Amino acid sequence: MRTLIWGKTFIKAFKRTVKQSPAVRQSLEETLRLLESEPFAPSLATHKLKGNLAGLWACRAGYDLRIIFEFIKTEDSAEKSILLLEIGTHEEVY
Repeated sequence: MRTLIWGKTFIKAFKRTVKQSPAVRQSLEETLRLLESEPFAPSLATHKLKGNLAGLWACRAGYDLRIIFEFIKTEDSAEKSILLLEIGTHEEVY
């Protein structure tokens, strides 16, 4: 299991998203648990990004929600951790 590291921008975006649409909170939490345990699960549609976001990854967190993240190496873990960078609609994050 990988460790999720919540970046400052991600925390703000998460709060904003949940405030705008409280009904998505449970779905987002389930997506984050799945991302933590199995980042390449088919339902997440995890993929590498290109262009300005090259080197980062994205996954689906609902119909029009995307999570942008990065795999990072941490000292205390043999497995790479996941640094959560941004969450929002397709238009907001790309």
